[in-house]
Amino acid sequence: MSTQSSEQLAADLAADVARDLSLTPKQLQSKYLYDALGSSLFEAICRLPWYRITRAEQALLERHASRVVARMCPQADTEPLIVELGCGSGEKIVILAEALQASGHYGRVHLIDISRQALEQSERTLGRLRHISVVGHRVTYEVGLRHATRERDARNPVLVLLLGSNIGNFDPPAAQEFMRAIRGALQPGDALLLGADLVKPDVELQLAYDDPLGVTAAFNKNLLVRINRELGADFDLDTFAHVAAWNGAHKRVEMHLESLADQAVTIAGRKVVFAKGERIWTESSYKYEPSDIDAMGHAAGFVTTEQWIDGVARFALTLLTVR
Repeated sequence: MSTQSSEQLAADLAADVARDLSLTPKQLQSKYLYDALGSSLFEAICRLPWYRITRAEQALLERHASRVVARMCPQADTEPLIVELGCGSGEKIVILAEALQASGHYGRVHLIDISRQALEQSERTLGRLRHISVVGHRVTYEVGLRHATRERDARNPVLVLLLGSNIGNFDPPAAQEFMRAIRGALQPGDALLLGADLVKPDVELQLAYDDPLGVTAAFNKNLLVRINRELGADFDLDTFAHVAAWNGAHKRVEMHLESLADQAVTIAGRKVVFAKGERIWTESSYKYEPSDIDAMGHAAGFVTTEQWIDGVARFALTLLTVR
């Protein structure tokens, strides 16, 4: 497994927290939600009855994985390079890997995630398959994509996976920039398989991001636990509340941590003051219309080859190709 040093990751966390809590409104980057405990809590969220993204995407993958493989492997000796950005538990990529194996093709898989636990779990999930070699990279998406595609064989295609509606964690300009970065790493014949959650009724979104069991609240507040542990901060979890709200004007669900009192928190020797009712913006989850996905892909230089939609859960899986 290739990885950034623990010292560098800690330095990045400290620098980002110091900068983002000085902004108005205060913010924390959503990528830091996924430490070992955060990754486990997110896996639990994916199993909640109110959060249907994972089940909808898995069903679409099971239904269409063989079609994706057929498009990526036009010849009997094709050995694609599959790069997953944000691998989670490996439950989704293994569906494609099994379809690849069933078709008689060999393949190489590169997993990109900053969570060590996610990488290790995904590598275990894929380890039982023949015909598949697996390499994990504990780095950011951009760095990992460069590492993985550097090893490409020009004779074989690259398939990048950005699943689980991870694209929704980027604001629209950043999402477009990231799509262009992915396109820039690819060549004609390569493809991007993109999962994106679609706009749906407010009540469904509220239950998905503020569930009755409080799992999402624990996931959000664990960010403060991580900062306490890794940066020596003194956040009192009882004085912050999880808040999730749908912003229809911007087509996004916003997650915040709201201060329940006037208070000061010390982080790495630096004092940060919170007013009662002041919020830390921890995550945005943008939702799309199918036409939005097509337009975003086209603007980045992709062509929409296939798009499959779960009409009940309102989730889309789109195969975007490079020509």
